[in-house]
Amino acid sequence: MKPSAAPEPYRSTPVFDEATLPAALRRAHRTKAGVWGVIRVLQGELKLCFTEPPETKLLSPGADGVLEPDQSHFVETEGPMRMQIDFYTQAPQLAASEEA
Repeated sequence: MKPSAAPEPYRSTPVFDEATLPAALRRAHRTKAGVWGVIRVLQGELKLCFTEPPETKLLSPGADGVLEPDQSHFVETEGPMRMQIDFYTQAPQLAASEEA
C-alpha cells in the first residue's frame, strides 16, 4: 500500500509585501468552512492575530501560521516583509519546526 501524499494547496495568493498587503487581510475575517490556510512569510516578520480566543503569533521565514476552517483572524505588518498564503481542502502537514 502506497503512503498517502501530503496535501497540496489548491490555491495560493500572490506574494504580498507591506505595501501591497490587501486591507481585507488587515482586518478581522474568517477562512471558509472546510478550508485551511498556511501563511508563509518569505522575508521579514508578520503578526498573525486570532480573535476567538485572542492570541497573537509572530511569523517569520520557517515559522508558518496555520489557519483552521472558519477561524477569525487578521494580520499586522512589522516593517518590511513578503508573504504568501496557501489554501488547502484538508489539514496541511507541516514539520513541527514550521508550526507557529
